[in-house]
Amino acid sequence: MKRNNFLCILLGLAALLTFFAGQKISVRAAAGAKGECVVEVSSRRILHEKDAFAHLPMASTTKVLTAILILDDCDLDESVTIPKEAEGVEGSSVYLRAGDSYTVRELLYGLMLRSGNDCAVTLALHHSGSIETFSEKMNEKAALLGAQGSFFVNPHGLPDSRHHTTARDLALISAYAMENETFREIVSCRYYSPRNWQNKNKMLYNYDGAIGVKTGFTAAAGRCLVTCAQRDGMRLVSVVLNCPEMYERTAELLDGCFAEFQMYKLCDSSVPWENFAVKCDFSYPLKKSELKGLQFDTELCDPLPKKQGEVAGQMKIFLQNNLLFSQNLYII
Repeated sequence: MKRNNFLCILLGLAALLTFFAGQKISVRAAAGAKGECVVEVSSRRILHEKDAFAHLPMASTTKVLTAILILDDCDLDESVTIPKEAEGVEGSSVYLRAGDSYTVRELLYGLMLRSGNDCAVTLALHHSGSIETFSEKMNEKAALLGAQGSFFVNPHGLPDSRHHTTARDLALISAYAMENETFREIVSCRYYSPRNWQNKNKMLYNYDGAIGVKTGFTAAAGRCLVTCAQRDGMRLVSVVLNCPEMYERTAELLDGCFAEFQMYKLCDSSVPWENFAVKCDFSYPLKKSELKGLQFDTELCDPLPKKQGEVAGQMKIFLQNNLLFSQNLYII
């Protein structure tokens, strides 16, 4: 394999991080957490997991999937008349009244900031006409996002023995959601002034870099928390399910991963790759100790084309022989 100048640059950067030399920060397991996972959003790399495949109830963190399904499929400015089925739904509520009108956007703020179960029912019925059909759409969406261990039967997370997810599944769903600009805008909002709704998520007020996402609690699910935080160009999603000290454990997980990993740009479209053009960038979260395991490979066409813009071959980036990224190279 041919090593690219990027590897030399990365090793040089690593040498500058002498403060961290010899330090390997391990994320310890907290007592009482039934399932946890941390994922980097852009790459979907799992940075930490503990019992991440355990099937667990997730309470109102369900609403992350509800919200993204609405955002992907509905007009946010459309007016919705509150149906009678949504009035008086048990659990957390924004006290919607049948016959009143709200926009889809307003209902999403009520869903994510105040955890309104009545908002969840209204949105589900608006989207699909019935809770059953909406749940089917939730399961289809979850499967597309790689959530293979989950099953949804309602849009709000109220207890049902069939309704469950895994920490890993919920992390993947939430990473997808956090790539949506409007979703990020909603879940990072501390106070929605048009309706006087304050966000219940304490991480937004107490954790440096927090930009969402959702709390949840039922007696069956325990305390559940999905959090997204961003520091130094790296955006992480943390999930803890059935965790009595959910805020403290989440801060511990995020602090550990932010200390142990860093985003590295391994391919830069503004920099030629061995005298060939590349058309997209690629960044990946790595430990400093992993840099020496990077390998860069260039495979060229034989004979090489001569016309500018024609495909000249392919570049590949490996980490310990595992392919991370590949793309075409082009004649400059």
